[in-house]
Amino acid sequence: MIKEGALLINTDGYKVGQINGLTVITIGDYSFGKPSKITASTYMGREGIINIEREVEMSGSTHSKGVLILTGYIGGLFAQEMPLSLTASVCFEQLYGGVDGDSASSTEAYAILSSLSDIPINQSIAVTGSINQKGEIQPIGGVNEKIEGFYQICKMRGLTGDHGVIIPKQNVRNLHLNDDVINAVAAGKFHIYAIETVDQGIEILTGVPAGKRDKTGKFPAGTINYLAYEKLKKYAKYGEKSK
Repeated sequence: MIKEGALLINTDGYKVGQINGLTVITIGDYSFGKPSKITASTYMGREGIINIEREVEMSGSTHSKGVLILTGYIGGLFAQEMPLSLTASVCFEQLYGGVDGDSASSTEAYAILSSLSDIPINQSIAVTGSINQKGEIQPIGGVNEKIEGFYQICKMRGLTGDHGVIIPKQNVRNLHLNDDVINAVAAGKFHIYAIETVDQGIEILTGVPAGKRDKTGKFPAGTINYLAYEKLKKYAKYGEKSK
């Protein structure tokens, strides 16, 4: 379906608020990885992060927990000096069978940060990994199937040397990939990035520094976190005026 264009998956170019997540489908004793387009839209409001799958009862409890953890991360990072005046809708596009697990929570975080900062994400890279409220990346299951699934799509369309996946550093010990993927990585045609924090991931995906607060509590100008903070500050300001 991806090959025929029925499932819309981008593997090149840059898009704001759009990212490739990695999922695993199990049919009987057979499991395989399938990339899924995840999108985020952010706008003024006080609803926080809306999990569209949960709203329509297609989200399992673990996935819903991951979105709530993501809310804690965004609030802890940006809402120390002002209220979090944000509504963000997050969606697994073209998903019709439900979703569970928290392995997409980091992917959803990147999509939201991209939407807030207006910095586009590299569609050549797919992501898996859960996060905690401190922005640390946590290990997930099915890492081999996920990598091989995205690799097959990229190979089918022609490897450019830009394609790759982002995985939790803890999952490196679980890697047992087929020779085709290993050879492509060795040749520099496909990349596997093992990371520990959300900041590391967003920098790989956008090529823009994430930005850490300095001694005065401010983010460096032009960084992802600075741009996202400025957008949220504007939302908070307009929110106060509308009361």
